[in-house]
Amino acid sequence: MESSFRRWANESRRADIRAARLRILLIFLLIRYTGAKLNEVLELAPQRDIDYKKRSVFFRGSQSAREVQISEALSVEIQSLLSAKNLISSEHNTISVDAGFVRRKFYERAYVLGLPKKLSGPEMIRKARGAELMQANMPLTAVQALLGHSTPNLTSSYVSFTKEEISRATRYYMEKESARKTSARNFFYGKVSCLKRGDIQSEVKLSTVEGHTITTIITNDSAGRLGLKIGKIITAEIKAPWVILQKGDEEIQSSAENIFRGTIVKINSGSINTEYIIRVSDNIELCSIVTTQSGRIVDINKGDHVWVLFNAYAVVLHVD
Repeated sequence: MESSFRRWANESRRADIRAARLRILLIFLLIRYTGAKLNEVLELAPQRDIDYKKRSVFFRGSQSAREVQISEALSVEIQSLLSAKNLISSEHNTISVDAGFVRRKFYERAYVLGLPKKLSGPEMIRKARGAELMQANMPLTAVQALLGHSTPNLTSSYVSFTKEEISRATRYYMEKESARKTSARNFFYGKVSCLKRGDIQSEVKLSTVEGHTITTIITNDSAGRLGLKIGKIITAEIKAPWVILQKGDEEIQSSAENIFRGTIVKINSGSINTEYIIRVSDNIELCSIVTTQSGRIVDINKGDHVWVLFNAYAVVLHVD
């Protein structure tokens, strides 16, 4: 739908029609990437509620007032769209469009694409955004905050997360999604909960918002360059080929420091490699890539319960 909206918005050469279409595109992008409700977007006063320096949009709903982080790329595009003549109501400085008209335009784009009406309304785009972020392993608390839902006070056995730290998590995921600068499919966001220094290397434990613990081993030099200390916010990434799968119901005995229990929810088979998507919790899915021949030998199928393992040396740490 996003590509369709972009093409449609730029088709007309008439200034008034082009402005009207760009306004709908702006509304779509805000719902698409902030997960906002339609009425929240229509009540926005961009000059007041969008902070391009902080890359955030502030929604002032009486029950769910919140600040939502956006990517740098989206911030630049919104600023460009808003520079178009007659895009914003000069009387109220808001995105003044009838809600029914917006819905019709959403349904029209869906019809052109052959999509069912029930999957194309603003509410469904908002829900899809939440599902998309959870599938990308954004912490549930951050997704709830972005959507304006009441959020539980989640804590791990080691650390708790403040609203600012949840906001930083959202910012990290938005920029990662926009930039696509890494090929790693699996990543976790959290705090350093344990740091043990040895003669040459350090063991680092990361506690996530969801309560998972990720263990990694890095050199003392790397720990120093990253400025690691208890409570520091970091992200851990694991490439899919480093994630090992093992079938079996009983808890396995393994030298791997990181072990999760999960269910195969998707399999993409290729002539050389096969990709397995494993759901390890309601909000976390991991990806493993193995040779197709190995997959056949192990006989892993969709719906199977498996153990997901990766070594501490397979974890790469990043800081902002």
